[in-house]
Amino acid sequence: MVSIHLYCKQCRSSCPVKSKTCPKCGTPFPREGRKYRVSVKLKGQVVNRVVDNLTLARETETTIKSDLLRGEFDITQHRVKKVVTLSAVWDRYLDWAKVEKAKSWMTDDFFYRKHLQPRFGDKALDAVSSFDVERIKADMKKAVTPQGKTGYADATIRHVLVLLHHLYKKAKEWGMYAGENPVEKVRKPRPDNEVTELLSAEELERLAGVLAAWPCRASANFVRISLFTGLRKSEVQKLRWDDVDIERQTIIVKDTKNGTTTKLPLSPQAVEVFMNIERTSDFVIPGPDGDQKRTFRDPWYKIRKAAGLPEDFRFHGLRHNLASQLVSKGVDLLTVGKLLNHRDLQSTKRYAHLSDERLREAASLAGELLSPADKSTKVVPLRK
Repeated sequence: MVSIHLYCKQCRSSCPVKSKTCPKCGTPFPREGRKYRVSVKLKGQVVNRVVDNLTLARETETTIKSDLLRGEFDITQHRVKKVVTLSAVWDRYLDWAKVEKAKSWMTDDFFYRKHLQPRFGDKALDAVSSFDVERIKADMKKAVTPQGKTGYADATIRHVLVLLHHLYKKAKEWGMYAGENPVEKVRKPRPDNEVTELLSAEELERLAGVLAAWPCRASANFVRISLFTGLRKSEVQKLRWDDVDIERQTIIVKDTKNGTTTKLPLSPQAVEVFMNIERTSDFVIPGPDGDQKRTFRDPWYKIRKAAGLPEDFRFHGLRHNLASQLVSKGVDLLTVGKLLNHRDLQSTKRYAHLSDERLREAASLAGELLSPADKSTKVVPLRK
């Protein structure tokens, strides 16, 4: 028999799940931080497991029941035989990722601890079903995000599922698991990332006015640098004065998203921005402690609101805006891709429709140039 009870940390007794206070010692149970005891009674023996929340308790109960049915639960050892949990795989994966995934391992770490560890961390790999994966996908679509929005973005959900799939794959490669991968039967969301944000002339004018009067000059310059160079937010955060050559009007962008180091030319407007920044740190736009700036979310939200930009216009949209403006002015996609340090032309192709519009304008202009100046003049067809 398997049962779940509230666990009193004060007297270590078991209480009914709906209890508000411990009936034995009177200790009140807080709304958050409760612990639960999963008890297994079999052949006159009892095994107890204490977990951090009710969801884990119910999943542990389900796992034990399934192990009992398969005859794999050894109560004399107080454990399931030959259990390899997702947490065990994760510990090994993290060491591997820190070497092999020099940049994205931190993103993996965040998503694992936020979404996967609470649900599957203590579960055996063969205890996670495709239905469990479908359930986490559905729950993420309904959950309230830290920003107060209902439902995580498709890109976030996809990242979580891809990470879980990869953990199972590596577990097989490392000889830790030989069963099925439950993620293989689950359809992953396909987010539409082909966003090409483009600010209108009026929006750009309002943004420029806000930046000119913004009380925090560091925040204003942070936006200006991205606006004139197309650098990603993380690239502006890591930018050092050693990487800026005002005399040659170039900057060196290190440790980029695609893992390369590149030298980029600066426009006169960008050079002027850098010349007007006071050097108080090794970093061009340092944080309050003079070290690398850790976040720019709140300042950007305030500047965006003050400039009257759309609420869904991201800081990354400044990069898209620069590319869109360049393509619209006739700059070829290859040049734009090199300026934005795209890994390949595929990333730049999202702006191709703007280039097509430019070609259409040129075709219309060609038609006008080849038309007779006097509209009243009739074109006489050639005789056969």
